[in-house]
Amino acid sequence: MTEPRITDLAGALRDRAHPAVGVWNRLEGRPRTTDFDRALRAEVRDALWLLTRQWQLGEFRGADAGSPVTARYAVTTSTPGRFRPEGGSAEPLPADRPLETVAERRPLPFVSGTERTSFDLRLALGRRWRKLVSDPPVFRAHDVPEQFTARYPVALPDPADEADSALVAHPEVWATMQALAGRRMDGYLLYQHLKAGGRASDGIDLPGPHRAALDALAPRLTAWFDQLIDQPTGVTAERPDGDATWNARRLEHSFAVSAPAPGGGEQVLTAAEYPGGELDWYAFSTDPGGSLGGTGPTPVPAGRTVFPAPVGYAGMPLPRWWALEDGNTNFAAVTPDSTDLARLIFLEFALVFSNDWYQLPCDVPAGTLATIQGLAVTDVFGQRRWITPAGTGERQDWQRWSMFTLGADGRTGLLLPPGTPKVATGPALQDVALVRDENANLVWGIEQTVQLADGVQRNGDEAAAEHLAQRRRLHPPGPVDEPHADVAYKIASPVPENWIPFIPVHVPGDTRSVQLQRAAMPSEVDGTPVRPRTALLREGLDAGRPYFINEEEVARTGTRISVAFNRTRWRDGRVVVWLSAQRATGHGERSSGLTFDVLTDTVV
Repeated sequence: MTEPRITDLAGALRDRAHPAVGVWNRLEGRPRTTDFDRALRAEVRDALWLLTRQWQLGEFRGADAGSPVTARYAVTTSTPGRFRPEGGSAEPLPADRPLETVAERRPLPFVSGTERTSFDLRLALGRRWRKLVSDPPVFRAHDVPEQFTARYPVALPDPADEADSALVAHPEVWATMQALAGRRMDGYLLYQHLKAGGRASDGIDLPGPHRAALDALAPRLTAWFDQLIDQPTGVTAERPDGDATWNARRLEHSFAVSAPAPGGGEQVLTAAEYPGGELDWYAFSTDPGGSLGGTGPTPVPAGRTVFPAPVGYAGMPLPRWWALEDGNTNFAAVTPDSTDLARLIFLEFALVFSNDWYQLPCDVPAGTLATIQGLAVTDVFGQRRWITPAGTGERQDWQRWSMFTLGADGRTGLLLPPGTPKVATGPALQDVALVRDENANLVWGIEQTVQLADGVQRNGDEAAAEHLAQRRRLHPPGPVDEPHADVAYKIASPVPENWIPFIPVHVPGDTRSVQLQRAAMPSEVDGTPVRPRTALLREGLDAGRPYFINEEEVARTGTRISVAFNRTRWRDGRVVVWLSAQRATGHGERSSGLTFDVLTDTVV
């Protein structure tokens, strides 16, 4: 059988007279050589293809400019010399400690309500004083150390007194107090007496000629403790926190510093929302109308000539198509949403404009406000251009672009805070979590970690349970009548005593805005209000003042505040220690299980 011969392939396909089916079971390349040397040469014989690639990469978009080769700028530096906490008065900024210390320090809690606390520091003061008065033989001959122990004693708590419940409820504290009572001196009582203007020899049986020698030792004790732990100054009865910068209503630090301005006068920089922990330039913003009363010499500009260097990073797109980028950065894995403007702007910078940036070295002393007065750049064509700050040209509206600025004028400069590069933070002595409880429509301040009277931190749940057990021992339940019903009515279900409620109340003079006010839950023992044990939540309680928190400060994710000691070394090698509060983001909402109008079974 002869096969039909197709002479007109196009006509046969058009008429479908002889349908054909093509079948492939394998596709493979047939290279003409075993190496890729020629493929990687990028030979220029295909000029059209190269022109197309140049068009795709935007190389035909030329500009009347060249790459910078040199730059000359004038910079002025001034040192901050004034400091002012929010609501306080301005004072000279200490130069013998980091700015973090002055901005974060808070007073040491030696009392909580009417009970004494921080017995670790009280004993340290007592040991220091006994060592001072034990060296002279005349003091030992008159039993001066024992007289001070008797005059400023560590009192033994009374287990039957409810006022001493915090000292008796916890076994470790109770054992410590039993060991100290009558044997050790409460040095903080003497420290208070000396700070109030008293003399060390008051109440001490010592011959007159030696009393002056005893009084001469008092400044050594106060100076030692003042240098041991840095505390706020200006502490009075009206201002128990002194010049501390902690804003309990906004849960953050707020303060201002000032330095001489380049054109004369004073430049004020405000850190209104500093959460604590790491103080850097972005915590500050300029205050054009502020004044801290600072004076100083006008900074003199200093000219410098530098060589610009291109900005680079790992995985940066290279400008030439035959170059291969670093694969450590995978921009293809970034999947931003159409409304994720920050990520889209970053990708546009990284993929399109990243090779248009240059950096200029500028070495300035630490702890100074540096301001660039002028910048001139010379390119490869020998042209010299004067560079002006962003936003200071013809367009000065809200659409202007700026970065690394502290104010809207674009001329404020950059502050290198007089801080320290490394701070060692101790364990949290107090830890409070402010969380929202949508079921109860409340905000709870949960005392997750509390500081006991001996200075040791303790889990808040365990401390609350031990304190509740002690109060139950002091207030045992009375005789219970036989129930006459199968159910009993309770106003509300119990809540752990380390959960302090905050209720929403109206801001005075505003019918729409609300704020959070500290409230109290009734105790399971006798129905008295449960008081917080941390200094963070006791704000204004001992003075009889209410405590309010701005409603927006507690988001759905919650807020966490911790208090801990910090330690660092200053430039001269001196050790600096201070107590500070630090704010961080919480871990979401929580439920207390609080319910009202509860019926419980009385028949088991």
